[in-house]
Amino acid sequence: MQYELRHETTYDYEGPVLHGRHVARQRPRPLPYQSVQRAEITVSPEAVWSSEERDYFGNETDTIEVLGAHDRLVVTTRSLVTVGPRALDFGLPLFSQSWEETKRQIEQDPRSFEAREFCHDSPLVRQHPALLTFAADTFTPKKPLLVAIEEFNHRIFEEFSYEPLATDVATPLARVLREKRGVCQDFAHVAVGALRSLGLAARYVSGYLETKPPEGKERMIGADASHAWASVYVPDFGWLDFDPTNDVLPGERHIVVAWGRDFSDVSPLKGVVHGGGRHTVTVGVDVIPRPSARQP
Repeated sequence: MQYELRHETTYDYEGPVLHGRHVARQRPRPLPYQSVQRAEITVSPEAVWSSEERDYFGNETDTIEVLGAHDRLVVTTRSLVTVGPRALDFGLPLFSQSWEETKRQIEQDPRSFEAREFCHDSPLVRQHPALLTFAADTFTPKKPLLVAIEEFNHRIFEEFSYEPLATDVATPLARVLREKRGVCQDFAHVAVGALRSLGLAARYVSGYLETKPPEGKERMIGADASHAWASVYVPDFGWLDFDPTNDVLPGERHIVVAWGRDFSDVSPLKGVVHGGGRHTVTVGVDVIPRPSARQP
C-alpha cells in the first residue's frame, strides 16, 4: 500500500524566541518491506542551518537551527511511502520455542549481542517487580514465545482503557500499570518494560496508522496521530512487532518511522529555545492511502 503522509507541529510561544535548535524524527525508515519515495521537511521561520543524518539506532534524523525573533514555529514533514507485507513464517520452529529458550539464546548467543542493550533499563522504562508480576501471568513456564506474545498483546488491549487525557509523557509507568489507562505510548512502554523484566529484548517503535480503514473494518485507535507499538527480539529471525493498542501484529497499515529504547529516543520533535516563555503545541497528522498503488 502507498501512503501520502503529512506531519505538522506548531509551537505558539507567549514571547519571542531568539534562537531555537530542534531535532525531528518524522521521516519514515527505509526497510525491506517499506520503501520511501519522498520525504521532505519544511520549517517556518526558515532554518538558517539544517542537517540530515541517522542517529545511533539508524533513524532518519533532521537537526534544525532557527535564528531571529519568532513567536511561532511550524515544522512540516511530507512523505510518500510504500508498505508491503512482512515476511512472517510462523511455521518456523523458532516461533514455537519457549520464551525461556529465547531468553537463554539472547543471553548466550553472540549473534544476539546487539539486541542485549534492549534488555536493560532506559530513561522512561525501568524494570519493576510489578511489571514482572504482570508479565508472569501470561509468560508461564515453557509457553511458546509467539503464543505468549499474542496472548500478552491481547491482554493489554482488553485490560487497559484508551484515554488520551489520562497521561502525559511524564506519567510514571507504575501509575499506568496500576490505573490501566493511557494512550499507545503508555501501552508500548508497559509491554517493553514487562518483557525486559522477564529478561527478553524489547524496543519501542514509533510511526503512523492508515487513516481510512479497509472496507468493512472498524477504524483503528491512534489514526490521525503519531502511533507507537512494541517489538520483541526473536533469535535467528529478528524483531517481531506487536501493537497492544489495537491487538494486532503490524502489517501494511503500520508505517514505521523510528525505534529506540523508549519514547525519549524517538520523539517526533524536541529541542532547546532561548526565550519564548510558555508555549502551546498543536500536532496534525494525515495518513492518506493511495488505493491505486496497492500491491498485488
